[in-house]
Amino acid sequence: MPKKIPHRLYLTEDQMPKQWYNLRADMKELPDPILNPGTLKPCEVEELYPIFCEKLAQQEMDNTTRYIDIPEEIQDFYKMYRPSPLIRAYNLEKALGTPAKIYYKFEGNNTSGSHKLNSAIAQAYYAKEQGLKGLTTETGAGQWGTALSEACSYYNLPLTVYMVKVSYEQKPFRKSVMQTFDAEIIPSPSDTTQVGKMILAKNPTTGGSLGCAISEAVEKAVSTPGYRYVLGSVLNQVLLHQSIIGLESKQAMELLDEYPDIVIGCAGGGSNLGGLIAPFMQDKLSGKANPRIIAVEPASCPSFTRGKYAYDFCDTGRVTPLAKMYTLGSSFMPSANHAGGLRYHGMSPILSKLYHDGYMEAISVEQTKVFEAAVFFAKQETILPAPESAHAIRGAIDEALKCKETGEAKTILFGLTGTGYFDMTAYNAYLNGSMTDYIPTDADLQKGFDELPRV
Repeated sequence: MPKKIPHRLYLTEDQMPKQWYNLRADMKELPDPILNPGTLKPCEVEELYPIFCEKLAQQEMDNTTRYIDIPEEIQDFYKMYRPSPLIRAYNLEKALGTPAKIYYKFEGNNTSGSHKLNSAIAQAYYAKEQGLKGLTTETGAGQWGTALSEACSYYNLPLTVYMVKVSYEQKPFRKSVMQTFDAEIIPSPSDTTQVGKMILAKNPTTGGSLGCAISEAVEKAVSTPGYRYVLGSVLNQVLLHQSIIGLESKQAMELLDEYPDIVIGCAGGGSNLGGLIAPFMQDKLSGKANPRIIAVEPASCPSFTRGKYAYDFCDTGRVTPLAKMYTLGSSFMPSANHAGGLRYHGMSPILSKLYHDGYMEAISVEQTKVFEAAVFFAKQETILPAPESAHAIRGAIDEALKCKETGEAKTILFGLTGTGYFDMTAYNAYLNGSMTDYIPTDADLQKGFDELPRV
C-alpha cells in the first residue's frame, strides 16, 4: 500500500468494470411495480416496448439479475473517458481545518461535462442494435441532452431534445453544443406537441419543467414510426448503467485501503446518486458495512424531504406509467429563479424505497448556500463544479465541519457529477448578489399533492 495517498487515482482500462450492478437484486423489499396508466395494473415488459428499446425495457423490469454484462462496444466507448479519477481533496481538507478525509469521484471529463454519458451511450447503443430510426428525450440543465447528442451522433441516430424552457433561455451554449452533435433542440413546453399546447394554454408564461418536457418527448416518440423515448435519470435502467461510478469508486478506494464512512450525492431524479452509492448500499444491505448515505437536494424542489411517497405519473401530461416514489406531484413547477438543476418532481423508485425503509438520509439546501460551497470548492480544488454537483459539495463540507467539531477523522466520499462552465449565468447571479432563495410553502406543495392519482 502507498505510504502517502495520491491526489488522484485512476484505474487502468483493464481494471474498469465489465458488468453493471443491479441493486434491486439485493434489496430486502423491491420497489412497488410501475402501473399501466390506463388499467392501473402492474406493467408487463411488452407494454413498455412502444416507448423504450426492448433491451432497455427488459433491464427496467429485471429485479433479479445481479450483474449485467456491459457490451464490448460500450466498454470501448467508455475507454475514451473512463475510468474517471478518484480524487483526494487535500486542499479542501486543509482549508476547512478538518480531520476528515474527503474523496470525490469526478465525472466531468467528457464534452457533456457530466456523468450522463455513462447511460447515454448505453441507450443509444441498444437503439442502434434494434434498428431504430431515431430517439427523443428531454433535458433540464442540459447535461443529459448534451450527452445523448454525443451518443446519438456516434451511432448516426437522429435525436430530438425537448429542453426545459427556463434552461434553454439561461444556457444558450448548451443548445450550441447539442447542435454541434446534430440534435434538434426545442424549448419546452412548445407548440409542436398536443401536450405542450395544452400546458401553454393553462400557463402561457411557464418556464417549463422536466415533467412537461418528458410528456412532449414521449408524445413525439410514440407518434413517430421507428422512434423511441429515452430518459437520463429516475429509471431503473439508468441507475443500472450509472453503477459504473460506484463500482469504480469502491475499487479505487480498496486499492488505497480506504472505505467511506459517509457517501454523499446530489439528488434530482437519482441517476448520479444511485450510481455512486450502489456497491456501498450493497454492503449495507448485506451487513458487510454500514456507511451513512446522504442525498442532498435543492430546497426549492424537495421531493425527498417534503414530498409524498405515493404513486404518481412520471410526466406532467400524465401519459407515462405511474411509479411509486417520493413526489411533489407531476404538475409541480420549480421556481423560475431556481438555477441549480435537479428540477424533477419525483425521485427514482429504487432510491425512494431505500429512503422510505431507512437505508439512507436526505437533506435539502438553499441555492445560495450551494453556490457558496461551489465557489469555495473551486478556489481550493481548481474545478468549477456544476450547480448540481455543488449540492453534494455542500453536504460534504458540512459533514467535514462536524468532524472538525468532534475531532473524528471520518472518510467522506461524494460525487462530483460534472463541471459548471455552461452555468455562468447562475454563477454570475450569485457573485453579483442578485441570486435569491425560494422555498415553496406547504400551500404551494399541497397543490401538487391534491392532484396525485387515486391509486
